[in-house]
Amino acid sequence: MAKYSWQGKDRSGKVQKGEMEAPNEAMVRAQLRRQGIAANKVKQRGKGMDIEIKIPGMQPKVTTKDLVVFTRQFATMIDAGLPLIQCLDILSNQQENVTFKQMLLTIKEDVEAGSTFADALRKHPKAFDELFVNLVAAGEVGGILDTILNRLASYIEKSMKLKKQVKSAMTYPTTIIGIATVVIGVILVFVIPAFEKMFADFGGALPMPTQIVINISNFIQNYILVIIGGFMLS
Repeated sequence: MAKYSWQGKDRSGKVQKGEMEAPNEAMVRAQLRRQGIAANKVKQRGKGMDIEIKIPGMQPKVTTKDLVVFTRQFATMIDAGLPLIQCLDILSNQQENVTFKQMLLTIKEDVEAGSTFADALRKHPKAFDELFVNLVAAGEVGGILDTILNRLASYIEKSMKLKKQVKSAMTYPTTIIGIATVVIGVILVFVIPAFEKMFADFGGALPMPTQIVINISNFIQNYILVIIGGFMLS
């Protein structure tokens, strides 16, 4: 079957777009009508300049936002009474993240082959962690999958908000530490050598703390390129 990209409007007038595999364009439009979408553009992939280029290691990652949107939409569809496979089909076709799209298509195939939804999710730990999978499994057994998915979406949203707050709170101290490190480095590389020369002119043994600072300064001057390279690699 050929792969088609499509664009249309749902019953609320919102623009939707995605991809679908079908024998021909007519089948794509018929499937979209069954989903309540009026297609205004259907184009076969691979024709003209519409070629999808995949570079290993350069595929987009599944973000937390992708997961939240998927979970919310999936819960709404399940609550509306749509079959599990149809939900996966609709959401995979609407997914713009190609990595997540392929993942959802694989999950759909596993479910069609007889796997439970939780077991199909468990094969993709980079997107669905153990908590997500185990709660979905509990929801399937208890017949409350829509409720579980809504709670999961709320939990992920709160977790994402907390991470943003922590990252924002860490910005200021990280900046201060960085500036302090630069200042200390400048003192050790440029200021301490001048004092070392002055102390040498005085003669006599230096106090232990002063000698330690001078030794550190000499070490940094001798191995500054190695130290910079280590920071860049770490």
